[in-house]
Amino acid sequence: MGIYEELKARGLIAQVTDEEEIRELINNGKATFYIGFDPTADSLHVGHFMALCLMKRLQEAGNKPIALIGGGTAMIGDPSGRTDMRQMMTEETIQHNCDCFKKQMSRFIDFSEGKALMVNNADWLKDLNYIEVLREVGAHFSVNRMLTAECYKQRMEKGLSFLEFNYMIMQSYDFYALFQKYGCNLQFGGDDQWSNMLGGTELIRRKLGKNASAMTITLLLNSEGKKMGKTQKGAVWLDPNKTTPFEFYQYWRNVADADVLRCIRMLTFLPLEEIDRMDSWEGAQLNQAKEILAFELTKMVHGEEEARRSMDAAKALFSQGAAADMPTAELTEEDLSEGRIDILTMLVKSGLVSSKSDARRAVIQGGVVVDGEKVADIYASFTKEALLGEGIVLKKGKKNFRKVVVK
Repeated sequence: MGIYEELKARGLIAQVTDEEEIRELINNGKATFYIGFDPTADSLHVGHFMALCLMKRLQEAGNKPIALIGGGTAMIGDPSGRTDMRQMMTEETIQHNCDCFKKQMSRFIDFSEGKALMVNNADWLKDLNYIEVLREVGAHFSVNRMLTAECYKQRMEKGLSFLEFNYMIMQSYDFYALFQKYGCNLQFGGDDQWSNMLGGTELIRRKLGKNASAMTITLLLNSEGKKMGKTQKGAVWLDPNKTTPFEFYQYWRNVADADVLRCIRMLTFLPLEEIDRMDSWEGAQLNQAKEILAFELTKMVHGEEEARRSMDAAKALFSQGAAADMPTAELTEEDLSEGRIDILTMLVKSGLVSSKSDARRAVIQGGVVVDGEKVADIYASFTKEALLGEGIVLKKGKKNFRKVVVK
């Protein structure tokens, strides 16, 4: 089975423009491909997971990834899947975010010896001459056709600025620039980017002629990666300072029964034959599948040691069968501050202590444990995401437990 056939078997491919050419390219390691990332935060999150795993798979098959950071397009509005304009960022903030991205991507992608590239589209977009863009690029785009794109239809209802209208042209120019500079012959993206991606393919073919057609191939990932980001009630970050390895593990451990095998197939590197045997799993076996998913993805992001520590902590908490009978403290949105709750407030709200002074004393004396880990910092806090689903187990002393969840 070639890598293209494996991607299809894992449910990663939804649409392609030139399937036979794509198959020949990536199965023979001839693709130089790009995926775009918006530098709107200083950490990647689980919504980026599918793209990172895909880049890793293709690189291991001999293809060359380009991680395109949208430093230029981040300076204007992106209408894709949005109902309002994004905030514009400074160049310093964008560069800081790019540096953070590359460090995290390096766990998935080998950037050594030119095996992969990270480039910023600000490098070419900022220097474009407006008259040149109108003559050399704008002439190849039909306004009537552009307005039929779903991304623009959504914005037309509330008003589409000329600044945002140019986004398709800019993204199309990205593919053209990458083709010219780095020989990039393949692009990947979610279904909300399909119109923009087709625009890039068409621009190359119009400007460079039929001889370039075989090398300008667009491939579309299905939208599952996007859904991972959208269905969360808050971001689950890859940065351990934003989402701890245990919180990350618990996020995947708590996926819905209906989603766990699909996530294993799309995101892990377990052999397909092994995953196929899980298709008949149900009931308690699905919990085992969730543990496999959580361990494999935590290992990829945070390393095997952190993955085992998180897995052991989770099992230790619930192996005694006490979780089902454990008293539960249900928090509300009003109990949180900016999506977090500090340990002292949580101890009080859970009913394990009567005041914050008692809570402070318990922490200082080493008697407070959260999900199997001792809390020594009185300023420790926990995200809303950690409290969703099964929540966390809060322990004071040897026998006082509460399961703490947000409803």
